[in-house]
Amino acid sequence: MKTNMQETNRQKRNQELNTYWIRQSKRVLLGRFIKRVRYLTDEEMELMDWHKRPICFELDNGTLCIPSMDDEGNDGGSLFYQQEGEELSVLPVI
Repeated sequence: MKTNMQETNRQKRNQELNTYWIRQSKRVLLGRFIKRVRYLTDEEMELMDWHKRPICFELDNGTLCIPSMDDEGNDGGSLFYQQEGEELSVLPVI
């Protein structure tokens, strides 16, 4: 059984983790412009030892953003998006 103290500590760790990753995400993405959008090439996919080619996009500072199926980078992942007034949609892996 969890005590109130354990629950409070868990919530605090989750909040700190959330704050850290939001800060990192903003540092990488906020205020940037997408310069180019494409799918990974077969060569890039093979270099990463993946079996799927996800969409990737290059930011104005040269940063490449590549969706992955998990945090360990085990394979390419799809990118979900939702535009205002529209249903949830996806840019799939191919």
